[in-house]
Amino acid sequence: MTRGNPIIVLRAAEIVASLALAILAAGWSVAVSAQNYPVKPVRFLVPNPPGGGTDLVARIVAQKVSEKWDGNLLVDNRAGAGGIIAVEVAARSAPDGYTLLMAHFPLAITVNIAKVSFDPVRDFAPVILLATTQNALAVNPSLPAKSVKEFIALAKSKPGQLSYASGGNGTSMHVSAELFNLMAGVNMTHVPYKGAGPALVDLIGGQVQASFVSVPAAAPHIKSGKVRALAVTGPRRSPLVPDLPTLSEAGLKGYGSEQWYGVLVPRETPRPLVQRLNQDFAWALGQADTRSRLRDSGYDIAVDTTEQGFGRFIQSEIAKWGEVVRKAGIKSE
Repeated sequence: MTRGNPIIVLRAAEIVASLALAILAAGWSVAVSAQNYPVKPVRFLVPNPPGGGTDLVARIVAQKVSEKWDGNLLVDNRAGAGGIIAVEVAARSAPDGYTLLMAHFPLAITVNIAKVSFDPVRDFAPVILLATTQNALAVNPSLPAKSVKEFIALAKSKPGQLSYASGGNGTSMHVSAELFNLMAGVNMTHVPYKGAGPALVDLIGGQVQASFVSVPAAAPHIKSGKVRALAVTGPRRSPLVPDLPTLSEAGLKGYGSEQWYGVLVPRETPRPLVQRLNQDFAWALGQADTRSRLRDSGYDIAVDTTEQGFGRFIQSEIAKWGEVVRKAGIKSE
């Protein structure tokens, strides 16, 4: 049997050893980087203007994380194009842990109704699900329906005659109502507005009969009697309006719709950095003042705060709402 050239074998062994050392050194370098992270300001892209629910959740959690990072977390509101601008900026950013994206519910709708340059699963790595909130099925007090059962019966007796307001095509208010239409077998007419605020104003004024309004926004008007809420859309009752049943409790079994908020980073961000981000945001969510501020504002803190859990959640939301979009025939504006 012919033996290989010992010099070639030796050199091959040296190359393999060098590669192994290089890989170990790279891994050690990333691990050290994650330990020392952050060494400069981190921008937290929020796809909405200041003052809304997404911005509120981002700032509550970011304030606590920033304390841990010596002030190195800065909220950067990049509103526009239904949140697409912020997502595109994040997708093109360096995967170094210094650009974070505040992902929220519309992301699962946008990819189902619009041609966009990004894919939430392909282009991003999930970090953590932060919080959720839900909508309330609210009607103008002049409407005779005082329960979900009565409202469905009324809508069935007047196909296409009852109108519901939303904050625009593809918003949580819109798709929540279309899911209701599909599951209840009714046909309410969609009246889109440029934002949730104007939609709520016209619901109170009686220009529309119903709306699926976020519980934090609707709660004061429910308590004052300006609107009549019939149920909430989530899997559990809201602490802001604890007397309201869920739609599932009220007879629409299996109905579920929640707005959600979480953190994503560019896909190629090193795993140790993603783990560090997850740990620090999870730590912030565990702090008593963060929890109380979120709950008092009407938001439920996420139960599963793992990276993997958030990844599965996003995929399930895209699939679920994609089916609603197709069945309801929802198109981009």
